Amino acid sequence: MVASALHLVRHGEVDNPGRVLYGRLPGFRLSTLGNRMAEAAAEALADRPVRRVIASPLQRTQESAAPVAAAFELPVETDERLIEPFNRFEGKRVSFGPSMLATPEAWPWMSNPFRPSWGEPYVSIAARMLAAISDAYSSVDDGDVVLVSHQLPIWMVHRSLRGERLYHDPRRRRCDLSSITTVEMRGARFVETRYLNPAGPLARAAVDEGAV
Repeated sequence: MVASALHLVRHGEVDNPGRVLYGRLPGFRLSTLGNRMAEAAAEALADRPVRRVIASPLQRTQESAAPVAAAFELPVETDERLIEPFNRFEGKRVSFGPSMLATPEAWPWMSNPFRPSWGEPYVSIAARMLAAISDAYSSVDDGDVVLVSHQLPIWMVHRSLRGERLYHDPRRRRCDLSSITTVEMRGARFVETRYLNPAGPLARAAVDEGAV
């Protein structure tokens, strides 16, 4: 037997007063609002038969996984493949777009947005995320598995499963804070079956900056 569904949960709002691109930098935890968002995601999964909770090793995802794990009396397991992609702009305030032309030292990093040249290749992100999903699917006898990750990795899963090109406009990602993207096996392939935004009402007061 295998899992019934896999729920890809994005972390909640991060305490980021400097509004830097935090990437894989340590010390970026959930804000007070971010903890409330994580609780909202846990409540949205309360009626599901969750058997495992797996998170990226970064602090914000571990903290976002905690309410789900507590609700089902499960440990938070860690999978390195769910981590945020590395990015050369970590620790800096960045606004991707035409304004980058005013920063000559960044030009070499911006040479190939299709890869992208400033960080982990999209194909690499997609491959490790799909491998993590496949392993999670086969790791239980029944029920669901929750995987807590980050915006870009989850978006790469979405585009991969839909057969869309991985290169995209980051401003158009549909992966809100503490959102839930559900994936199920249909026939011989994974398909996305649902998207929920349980923390939507809280997002009006949230700052969603700093993601890769």
